[in-house]
Amino acid sequence: MTKQHTVTCLSCGRSEEDFPVIVLRLAGREVHICPQCLPALIHHPDQLATQLIAAGWQSGGTVAKGRKGRH
Repeated sequence: MTKQHTVTCLSCGRSEEDFPVIVLRLAGREVHICPQCLPALIHHPDQLATQLIAAGWQSGGTVAKGRKGRH
């Protein structure tokens, strides 16, 4: 049996083995964040920009485009 990849929070690094994590998807890419770090992503996404870019998310462009026009 092969060992599966352990999912961790992109901000604090907590493992899903120890704490729940939430899946975030954008343009086919997936990252995970724990509920404790979620407010930082909502209110201060710039603080997690480096981690999001490292995970393959584009720097703001895709997110910003997706938000325009929604009411």
